[in-house]
Amino acid sequence: MDQPRIADEVYNQPPPFGDVNLATLDTALMESHAAAGHAEAVCASGAEWGSIDRLALGRLANENPPVLHSHDPQGRRCDMVEFHPAYHTLMAASAAGGLHCSGWDVTHRPQHGRRAALLYLVAQVEAGHVCPLTMTHAAPAALAANPQLLRTFLPRIRSRQYDGRFLPFWEKAGVTIGMGMTEKQGGSDVRANATRAVRIQADEYEIAGHKWFFSAPMSDAFLVLAQAPAGLTCFLMPRFRPEGTLNGLKLIRLKPKLGNRSNASSEVEFESAFAWRVGEEGRGVRTILQMVQLTRLDCAVSSAGLMRMALTLALHHTRHRRAFQKRLVDQPAMALVLADLALEVEASTALALRLASRFEEAGPLGKEAAHARLLTPAVKFALCKAAPAFIFEAMEALGGNGYVEEGIMPRLYREAPVNAIWEGSGNVVALDLLRGAGHEPDAVHTLIADLKADAAGLPGVVAAADELSRLIGADTRPETHARRAAQALATLAATAALARTAPPAIAEAFAATRLAQPRGLYGTNDVYNVRDLLISRALAA
Repeated sequence: MDQPRIADEVYNQPPPFGDVNLATLDTALMESHAAAGHAEAVCASGAEWGSIDRLALGRLANENPPVLHSHDPQGRRCDMVEFHPAYHTLMAASAAGGLHCSGWDVTHRPQHGRRAALLYLVAQVEAGHVCPLTMTHAAPAALAANPQLLRTFLPRIRSRQYDGRFLPFWEKAGVTIGMGMTEKQGGSDVRANATRAVRIQADEYEIAGHKWFFSAPMSDAFLVLAQAPAGLTCFLMPRFRPEGTLNGLKLIRLKPKLGNRSNASSEVEFESAFAWRVGEEGRGVRTILQMVQLTRLDCAVSSAGLMRMALTLALHHTRHRRAFQKRLVDQPAMALVLADLALEVEASTALALRLASRFEEAGPLGKEAAHARLLTPAVKFALCKAAPAFIFEAMEALGGNGYVEEGIMPRLYREAPVNAIWEGSGNVVALDLLRGAGHEPDAVHTLIADLKADAAGLPGVVAAADELSRLIGADTRPETHARRAAQALATLAATAALARTAPPAIAEAFAATRLAQPRGLYGTNDVYNVRDLLISRALAA
């Protein structure tokens, strides 16, 4: 008989990752405020998104990116983007879970916490398709400036039925909303936009110009900014004109991106494109900012989810891989790195989901609303900045297996930077924090006091609160220290969030290694006393 070839024998390799419950593996998630009262639903989502089949859909959607068809076979302009069936299946699953609408649920109180927990799970599997769902979820906040448009679109936004067909929105049960703000010459400086809008009648306009980034171009309508006679104004532009013909949106190309490959990002030119005005002329930035808080929250939650999956993969690998007569997870140096990574994820999860719960608790004029406005840019800044470096460290735990494209880790690594760029890059959101603090000085004072009270007794809390008061509570707020202020606020808020939900020893370890002193490289921080607790919580049985 032929002897088996040695090369065909596979041993000392971890089993394939999948058919797990992403929620029940994650103690920090299950103990969070977001899961409180929703444990059954969160567990069901964890099982659904942790299945081998769902993980395979994430891989297929990224290996088969969208394709632009500018013309049909007969030469007619169509400007259609074709997606792989895996993308549509993921969109349908996320829509059925309410990822695009549960903050506007007609039958229940807005469930921002539960929705954030779902987003946190979904992002671990495939984050690209989340883009149109995030924008759709945030759109009603801007559409409220045109009540008639809101009445028209909100029932279709609330629908849990995904409809990917290329039809006028009024022929569909469910819709998605995209966005186009950025132009070549302006970037984040949208006031430099050159696209022009000319009024036809009432709130109907025609728009001519371009957008350098036009997100999710197969959406049913788009929120765009253009210069009207009274200044920069917000508009809602449908794919089809009211009479049913294609609107004047000419897709020039799809952007070739580092990551986020399942999602289409395009360049577009508008040729007398029909649109409805949203809000008053000249108040476009103010109108669009109503939705930015929600999209920034999603950037932070998604980044926490990417970090969580990277940690899960690192722990899965090191629990099954042996080196030097021990499992990798039992090697002291590796165990300390993994524990340090687990501590970071505990804090990131607690911080992101606590912020989501503030949106749920907030009334339009209440303290929680003001605190959410101040915290959102800081949390977005900190978590989105942290994710790429975190995933790189987790990748190293897998060695060469983490670097090859057959695994999930390279996709996580490519995906992570986009959340720091979308919806305001680091400097933009840090400066937004300072501007917000200038507008609401009393809210800054109460926020710092509340965080200090929540984290009372933990190392470094008093000094951190005092520093924050100097950075964002003073009469002068130098832009030079904007990033420092954002990082300090997020770290104090993470400490306070851990103090509310995590075991005291974990909250104390985080405060001692991140708040009382600057964080070192992973594996150099003193988390030895909680090492085993952190690792056991990070990948629960």
